[in-house]
Amino acid sequence: MSESKTFCWHGSLCLLVEDQPQFGAFLQQAVELAFPGIKVIRFMSLRETRMWLDATRISSSLQFALIDLGLPDGSGVELIRELSARWPEVLNVVVTIFREDSCLFEAIAAGAFGYILKDECQDLMVDTLRRLQRREPPISPSIARRLLAHFQSPRLLANPSVHLTAREKQTLTLLVRGFTVAEVAKHLALSPQTVSGYVKIIHQKLHVSNRAEAVREALRLGLV
Repeated sequence: MSESKTFCWHGSLCLLVEDQPQFGAFLQQAVELAFPGIKVIRFMSLRETRMWLDATRISSSLQFALIDLGLPDGSGVELIRELSARWPEVLNVVVTIFREDSCLFEAIAAGAFGYILKDECQDLMVDTLRRLQRREPPISPSIARRLLAHFQSPRLLANPSVHLTAREKQTLTLLVRGFTVAEVAKHLALSPQTVSGYVKIIHQKLHVSNRAEAVREALRLGLV
Protein backbone atom coordinates (compact mmCIF):
# COMPACT_ATOMS: atom_id res chain seq x y z
CA MET A 1 0.00 0.00 0.00
CA SER A 2 1.45 3.37 -0.99
CA GLU A 3 1.93 6.08 1.62
CA SER A 4 -0.07 9.30 1.56
CA LYS A 5 1.63 12.13 -0.25
CA THR A 6 3.25 14.73 2.01
CA PHE A 7 4.28 18.30 1.24
CA CYS A 8 7.29 20.30 2.35
CA TRP A 9 6.11 23.51 4.00
CA HIS A 10 9.50 25.01 4.94
CA GLY A 11 9.20 28.76 4.33
CA SER A 12 5.41 28.59 3.94
CA LEU A 13 2.87 30.48 6.04
CA CYS A 14 0.38 29.47 8.70
CA LEU A 15 -2.31 31.98 9.65
CA LEU A 16 -3.23 31.81 13.34
CA VAL A 17 -6.29 33.74 14.56
CA GLU A 18 -6.65 33.48 18.34
CA ASP A 19 -7.55 36.23 20.82
CA GLN A 20 -6.01 34.61 23.91
CA PRO A 21 -2.26 35.43 23.94
CA GLN A 22 -1.24 32.50 26.14
CA PHE A 23 -3.04 29.90 24.05
CA GLY A 24 -1.90 31.64 20.88
CA ALA A 25 1.72 31.15 21.99
CA PHE A 26 1.01 27.50 22.85
CA LEU A 27 -0.56 26.89 19.45
CA GLN A 28 2.24 28.65 17.60
CA GLN A 29 4.78 26.44 19.34
CA ALA A 30 2.79 23.35 18.37
CA VAL A 31 2.72 24.48 14.72
CA GLU A 32 6.46 25.12 14.70
CA LEU A 33 7.14 21.70 16.23
CA ALA A 34 4.87 20.03 13.68
CA PHE A 35 6.29 21.91 10.68
CA PRO A 36 9.89 23.10 11.21
CA GLY A 37 10.66 26.15 9.11
CA ILE A 38 7.08 27.33 8.70
CA LYS A 39 6.27 30.98 9.46
CA VAL A 40 3.30 31.69 11.73
CA ILE A 41 1.36 34.94 11.27
CA ARG A 42 -0.76 35.70 14.36
CA PHE A 43 -3.77 37.97 14.76
CA MET A 44 -6.29 38.44 17.56
CA SER A 45 -9.37 39.65 15.68
CA LEU A 46 -11.28 39.40 12.41
CA ARG A 47 -10.51 43.03 11.60
CA GLU A 48 -6.74 42.61 11.89
CA THR A 49 -6.85 39.42 9.86
CA ARG A 50 -8.93 40.92 7.08
CA MET A 51 -6.66 43.95 6.86
CA TRP A 52 -3.63 41.68 6.46
CA LEU A 53 -5.35 39.49 3.86
CA ASP A 54 -6.37 42.54 1.83
CA ALA A 55 -2.88 44.07 1.99
CA THR A 56 -0.82 40.93 1.39
CA ARG A 57 -0.36 38.76 -1.66
CA ILE A 58 -0.45 35.37 -0.05
CA SER A 59 -0.07 33.57 -3.38
CA SER A 60 0.58 29.88 -2.67
CA SER A 61 2.56 30.57 0.51
CA LEU A 62 -0.40 30.30 2.91
CA GLN A 63 -0.90 26.59 3.47
CA PHE A 64 -3.38 26.51 6.34
CA ALA A 65 -5.19 28.65 8.89
CA LEU A 66 -5.97 27.87 12.52
CA ILE A 67 -9.04 29.83 13.56
CA ASP A 68 -10.79 30.26 16.90
CA LEU A 69 -14.57 30.48 16.69
CA GLY A 70 -15.11 32.95 19.54
CA LEU A 71 -13.31 36.13 18.47
CA PRO A 72 -13.88 39.58 20.04
CA ASP A 73 -15.40 41.07 16.87
CA GLY A 74 -17.30 38.12 15.44
CA SER A 75 -17.30 34.42 14.71
CA GLY A 76 -14.38 32.59 13.18
CA VAL A 77 -16.93 30.89 10.92
CA GLU A 78 -17.16 34.17 8.99
CA LEU A 79 -13.44 34.08 8.31
CA ILE A 80 -13.52 30.41 7.30
CA ARG A 81 -16.27 31.18 4.79
CA GLU A 82 -14.30 34.12 3.36
CA LEU A 83 -11.05 32.19 3.08
CA SER A 84 -12.80 29.22 1.47
CA ALA A 85 -14.32 31.50 -1.15
CA ARG A 86 -11.15 33.50 -1.93
CA TRP A 87 -8.49 30.81 -1.50
CA PRO A 88 -10.10 27.35 -1.68
CA GLU A 89 -6.69 25.67 -1.59
CA VAL A 90 -6.02 26.93 1.96
CA LEU A 91 -6.86 24.36 4.65
CA ASN A 92 -8.98 25.97 7.36
CA VAL A 93 -8.91 24.34 10.79
CA VAL A 94 -11.03 25.30 13.79
CA VAL A 95 -9.31 25.35 17.18
CA THR A 96 -11.93 25.99 19.84
CA ILE A 97 -13.47 25.20 23.22
CA PHE A 98 -16.91 24.69 21.64
CA ARG A 99 -18.03 21.05 21.45
CA GLU A 100 -21.65 21.64 20.44
CA ASP A 101 -22.94 20.00 17.26
CA SER A 102 -24.29 23.34 16.06
CA CYS A 103 -20.79 24.89 16.12
CA LEU A 104 -19.21 21.82 14.52
CA PHE A 105 -21.63 21.54 11.62
CA GLU A 106 -21.75 25.27 10.98
CA ALA A 107 -17.95 25.31 10.68
CA ILE A 108 -17.97 22.33 8.34
CA ALA A 109 -20.64 23.98 6.19
CA ALA A 110 -18.49 27.11 5.96
CA GLY A 111 -15.51 25.11 4.70
CA ALA A 112 -13.59 23.92 7.77
CA PHE A 113 -11.16 21.10 6.97
CA GLY A 114 -10.59 20.14 10.60
CA TYR A 115 -11.87 20.69 14.13
CA ILE A 116 -9.52 20.60 17.14
CA LEU A 117 -10.42 21.21 20.78
CA LYS A 118 -8.23 23.49 22.83
CA ASP A 119 -7.82 21.07 25.72
CA GLU A 120 -5.54 18.72 23.77
CA CYS A 121 -2.04 18.25 25.22
CA GLN A 122 0.83 19.58 23.11
CA ASP A 123 2.01 16.17 21.88
CA LEU A 124 -1.46 15.26 20.65
CA MET A 125 -1.90 18.73 19.15
CA VAL A 126 1.34 18.36 17.19
CA ASP A 127 0.44 14.86 15.96
CA THR A 128 -3.05 16.03 14.95
CA LEU A 129 -1.70 19.03 13.04
CA ARG A 130 0.79 16.87 11.13
CA ARG A 131 -2.12 15.22 9.35
CA LEU A 132 -2.42 18.40 7.31
CA GLN A 133 0.72 17.56 5.33
CA ARG A 134 -0.97 14.36 4.16
CA ARG A 135 -4.17 16.28 3.37
CA GLU A 136 -5.92 14.38 6.16
CA PRO A 137 -8.47 16.31 8.26
CA PRO A 138 -7.10 17.08 11.74
CA ILE A 139 -9.89 16.25 14.17
CA SER A 140 -9.74 15.79 17.93
CA PRO A 141 -10.48 12.18 18.94
CA SER A 142 -13.55 13.14 20.98
CA ILE A 143 -14.97 15.10 18.03
CA ALA A 144 -14.31 12.18 15.68
CA ARG A 145 -16.17 9.86 18.05
CA ARG A 146 -19.11 12.26 18.16
CA LEU A 147 -19.24 12.45 14.38
CA LEU A 148 -19.23 8.67 14.09
CA ALA A 149 -21.90 8.29 16.75
CA HIS A 150 -24.06 10.92 15.09
CA PHE A 151 -23.95 9.45 11.60
CA GLN A 152 -24.33 5.89 12.87
CA SER A 153 -27.37 6.70 15.02
CA PRO A 154 -30.87 5.67 13.86
CA ARG A 155 -32.72 8.29 11.88
CA LEU A 156 -34.94 10.35 14.11
CA LEU A 157 -37.22 11.73 11.43
CA ALA A 158 -40.90 10.87 11.66
CA ASN A 159 -40.77 10.11 7.93
CA PRO A 160 -37.29 8.90 6.93
CA SER A 161 -38.09 9.25 3.23
CA VAL A 162 -37.21 12.87 2.48
CA HIS A 163 -38.22 13.90 -1.01
CA LEU A 164 -36.69 17.14 -2.26
CA THR A 165 -37.44 18.75 -5.59
CA ALA A 166 -34.51 19.38 -7.94
CA ARG A 167 -34.43 23.06 -6.99
CA GLU A 168 -34.63 22.30 -3.28
CA LYS A 169 -31.73 19.87 -3.61
CA GLN A 170 -29.68 22.46 -5.52
CA THR A 171 -30.36 24.97 -2.75
CA LEU A 172 -29.46 22.51 -0.01
CA THR A 173 -26.23 21.50 -1.76
CA LEU A 174 -25.11 25.12 -1.93
CA LEU A 175 -26.02 25.70 1.72
CA VAL A 176 -23.91 22.70 2.71
CA ARG A 177 -21.02 24.24 0.75
CA GLY A 178 -21.32 27.38 2.88
CA PHE A 179 -23.20 29.71 0.52
CA THR A 180 -25.38 32.41 2.02
CA VAL A 181 -28.98 32.82 0.84
CA ALA A 182 -27.92 35.80 -1.28
CA GLU A 183 -25.10 33.78 -2.84
CA VAL A 184 -27.42 30.86 -3.55
CA ALA A 185 -29.86 33.26 -5.22
CA LYS A 186 -27.13 34.71 -7.42
CA HIS A 187 -25.78 31.27 -8.32
CA LEU A 188 -29.21 29.94 -9.28
CA ALA A 189 -30.40 33.20 -10.88
CA LEU A 190 -33.28 33.48 -8.43
CA SER A 191 -34.48 36.17 -6.06
CA PRO A 192 -33.37 35.98 -2.40
CA GLN A 193 -37.04 35.78 -1.43
CA THR A 194 -37.51 32.69 -3.58
CA VAL A 195 -34.44 31.03 -2.10
CA SER A 196 -35.62 31.88 1.41
CA GLY A 197 -38.85 30.10 0.57
CA TYR A 198 -36.92 27.01 -0.53
CA VAL A 199 -34.89 27.11 2.68
CA LYS A 200 -38.08 27.22 4.75
CA ILE A 201 -39.48 24.20 2.89
CA ILE A 202 -36.19 22.30 3.31
CA HIS A 203 -36.25 22.98 7.06
CA GLN A 204 -39.82 21.66 7.23
CA LYS A 205 -39.00 18.50 5.29
CA LEU A 206 -35.91 17.79 7.39
CA HIS A 207 -37.70 18.68 10.64
CA VAL A 208 -34.99 21.18 11.60
CA SER A 209 -35.06 24.81 12.67
CA ASN A 210 -31.78 26.30 11.45
CA ARG A 211 -29.00 26.06 8.87
CA ALA A 212 -26.56 24.07 11.02
CA GLU A 213 -29.19 21.38 11.70
CA ALA A 214 -30.11 21.29 8.01
CA VAL A 215 -26.49 20.73 7.02
CA ARG A 216 -26.12 18.01 9.65
CA GLU A 217 -29.22 16.16 8.47
CA ALA A 218 -28.32 16.55 4.80
CA LEU A 219 -24.94 14.96 5.40
CA ARG A 220 -26.31 12.25 7.69
CA LEU A 221 -29.07 11.26 5.27
CA GLY A 222 -26.83 11.41 2.20
CA LEU A 223 -29.01 14.00 0.49
CA VAL A 224 -26.06 15.89 -1.03
